[in-house]
Amino acid sequence: MPEGKPFELCVVIDDDEDILLAARLLLRALFDEVLTFTDPRDAFERTAARMPDAILLDANFARGATDAAEGFEWLGRFLARDPDAVVVMITAHGGVQIAIEAMKRGATDFATKPWSNERLLATVRTAAALRQSRRLAEEKDKLVAIAATAPGGETPLLGTSPAMARVQQLIDRAGPTDANVLILGENGTGKELVARELHRRSRRAERVMLSVDLGAVAETVIDSELFGHVRGAFTDARADRIGRLQAADGGTLFLDEIGNLPLHLQPKLLTALEQRKVTPVGANKPVPVDIRVIAATNLSTGQLGDEQRFRQDLLFRLNTVEIVLPPLRERREDVPMLLDHYLGFYARKYAKPVRPIPADVLAALVAYDWPGNVRALRHAVERAVILAGDAPFGIEDFSIRRPEPAPLRVERAAVVEPAAGDDDLNLERVERRLVEAALRKHGYNISNAAAELGLTRASLYRRMEKHGL
Repeated sequence: MPEGKPFELCVVIDDDEDILLAARLLLRALFDEVLTFTDPRDAFERTAARMPDAILLDANFARGATDAAEGFEWLGRFLARDPDAVVVMITAHGGVQIAIEAMKRGATDFATKPWSNERLLATVRTAAALRQSRRLAEEKDKLVAIAATAPGGETPLLGTSPAMARVQQLIDRAGPTDANVLILGENGTGKELVARELHRRSRRAERVMLSVDLGAVAETVIDSELFGHVRGAFTDARADRIGRLQAADGGTLFLDEIGNLPLHLQPKLLTALEQRKVTPVGANKPVPVDIRVIAATNLSTGQLGDEQRFRQDLLFRLNTVEIVLPPLRERREDVPMLLDHYLGFYARKYAKPVRPIPADVLAALVAYDWPGNVRALRHAVERAVILAGDAPFGIEDFSIRRPEPAPLRVERAAVVEPAAGDDDLNLERVERRLVEAALRKHGYNISNAAAELGLTRASLYRRMEKHGL
């Protein structure tokens, strides 16, 4: 892709070949490609699959015509096909009334023949920049619409235990402020629910909350995803793209799994938060942003304190307020409330009767350590509601084992094996034990456990779902 040109495509339509040649030579300083046509019908058909940055359209095509009727007709067609198209109407010298009428009908600007090269370049550059800004606004609107329909709002943050009372107290105090918040906790403890609750209680509640799962974004595109890019910044950057920081302007940005942010990008995020400005990849001029950042990670404070993994100056910027979510095994008194909520939720979802859990089963569920925390409990309840049938709930319906599996031996050479003397060779049970062992070894850090098992994060999540972990 040629470099140094701010725009990609310009279409010029005029019945004078000399005018087309002059326009092509002049405008190639601004555009990678300048297409010229003498017939507006041909131009309309051949650009159907393209989105020109600017269209220059002559007012008259028929010999002797001066009323611009044909130009107005094609102006209407281009705008009907693409309401955001920017069209610069070309008029003869003195055609001021035609230019005014063209603007009323939706033209962005006009140019008169013969034109001044400097003025035409300025006019077309302004028009193309308008088109570019409309695209970015449309892209932001799409991101906001996606955020508005994202799941999460139907699940409340449940729990009356002392541990959850402390969490609620921190949310009450930090929510109405603009302070950055860092949420710590194991997978499945409800970090995104806390982030949404903080946003709901903030002064930004009526604005967008955008989420970025840094554990699910490929490292090669995190830079563009967060900060955006300009056209030509790299091979596939064929148009400007707005980043999540800029799209969240005025609202809240939730950076999930912040511990996965590559070390080389952490200074750029720190600069953006300190200066409240974002510089897209390939751009020279920063863009001001007004955002509140809520970050979350399953890393421990010890892991976050490792300079080789996470910059301490960025950590200080993110954890103005730090909220630590307890694992479910440390707030067992909340398990009955969670079970009751999700039993009702999934009974309604699947049109099943709401049934109580027998006392002995409830006691076993409360005593269970729940690797995977509330997320695991929720999946277990959903499975039980679907598969239990008409009989009373049994412990087997929740896919947890009583007693717990035998201890496993974890080899140092990145291999997890059953304990010595374990002669159970059932593939399903062995796989479950291997997955459990890897998760325990790495403190339920999905990325590290998946790496040890030789799996992708998505593959590990599928096996955890399969085995009810």
